[in-house]
Amino acid sequence: MSEFAIIPVLDLKGGAVVHAKGGKRADYRPIETPLGDARDPLSIARALLAVTESPVLYVADLDAIEGVGNHFDLCRELAVALLDTTLWIDAGFGDLSDCAFWLPFGTTLVIGTESVLNLDDWNDLKLNIGNNLVLSIDIGREGYQGPENIFTTSELWPDRVIAMNLPRVGTEEGPDLDLLNNVVSRAGDRAVYAAGGVRNIDDLDIIASSGAQGALLATALHDGSITQNEIAAFLRRRRSQ
Repeated sequence: MSEFAIIPVLDLKGGAVVHAKGGKRADYRPIETPLGDARDPLSIARALLAVTESPVLYVADLDAIEGVGNHFDLCRELAVALLDTTLWIDAGFGDLSDCAFWLPFGTTLVIGTESVLNLDDWNDLKLNIGNNLVLSIDIGREGYQGPENIFTTSELWPDRVIAMNLPRVGTEEGPDLDLLNNVVSRAGDRAVYAAGGVRNIDDLDIIASSGAQGALLATALHDGSITQNEIAAFLRRRRSQ
């Protein structure tokens, strides 16, 4: 059995780590967390990685996603400081030109369907970036966001896919199991990761039972709803199955 991946998320806005909640990005504010100061993203990143035992850190550049700036320099600092960690960068990539400055990092680029305008752009991204790409299937309050063919045609998906319910991010609603099961059922051999609404260790058990290979976490780590000891026990249990 492959290792279930618990991937911590670092949400960046205005140079600080913020609490992403409900997908309403304009309302996100610097996070209050026992894991560090919101104005010190590196210290919080190190703490998140320690809690989760994760070799991967997901970095959401919310300014870039919203088109009001970027955290390129900060992400570069993270890449240099966290040499043993693979960064998954989500920075509103919509076409290949958006990715040009980020590719030299050697990081993995997350392509959210909400940022892709058409199928041609998606095919261009997939062709040119290949294995350094993860597709995030984004669900908003109005439903699926992005070119319809990407969602309906699993043959277009890369090897790694995130089932992302944006309105559930940072909430206590629980994961979107309908979305997750839909994606898992059509993914074939692709790795699927759940994102949005994970509340506790029981949710991780449910996600793992669905056939998903991982989950993205933030709020539950900051507020202690999922602890380091619980994660360690969960991973030991999964390894013994």
